[in-house]
Amino acid sequence: MLIEKAARDLAAARNVVALTGAGISIGSGIPPFRGKGGLWEKFDPMQYASIDAFMADPEKVWREFIGELKVVIDNAQPNAAHMALARLERLGMLHTVITQNVDGLHQAAGNTTVIEFHGTFTRQRCTDCAALSATRDVDLSRLPPRCWCGGVLRPDWVFFGEMIPSVELDRARQSAAGCDLMLVIGTSALVQPAAYLPVIAREASARVIEINAEATPLTASVSDYLIQGKAEAMLDQILGALEALRPDGPPHPG
Repeated sequence: MLIEKAARDLAAARNVVALTGAGISIGSGIPPFRGKGGLWEKFDPMQYASIDAFMADPEKVWREFIGELKVVIDNAQPNAAHMALARLERLGMLHTVITQNVDGLHQAAGNTTVIEFHGTFTRQRCTDCAALSATRDVDLSRLPPRCWCGGVLRPDWVFFGEMIPSVELDRARQSAAGCDLMLVIGTSALVQPAAYLPVIAREASARVIEINAEATPLTASVSDYLIQGKAEAMLDQILGALEALRPDGPPHPG
């Protein structure tokens, strides 16, 4: 079975990197941006998630989009898939998580080396002085919310129309090129340049294991194999199989 194969591949790997997308956080109640039931079915991204739209009318974007997202993410908790990746790190197997998500759930689960490819929603940044504020502490009684200096607060993420920070892009590429196994979890593999990271890993002779609810553009040409299903269930089964191979390791938390 592919579950056991993935466990054996993980046990043999020296440097594992995980690339995660929206699918890993669906189990935490956070809707994806793309696809069926995604936020872009409800919101036009150019009207609500572009830097031009935000700067033109931050009150509207906060009232109709960002404020609603804040409520969802403020109440979200890591699910079994996040916890499994944190456990892989504690076992000394997973070195880096590269995430396209902005929800901060990998850190909340316990992962310590997380490259947030698209920034984070857990912080807000002042458009004037660049001071950072925890999103949970932002007061929505006045929109748009403002910094102590009077500047408008914005998510510390990458809006449409903005560039991915070069430092994070370089870190992600180096991690992909240096791993010998990449787990690709819950990503549609449609958004560049993140979708190219598994290609970098494969070109560096790493194994690429895809864990997704459905096939992606990577499945036929880049991934060694696809384990199809929900991230929480598949990762939990893989961890169980892995620990059966490691009787000396800490017990599986059930």
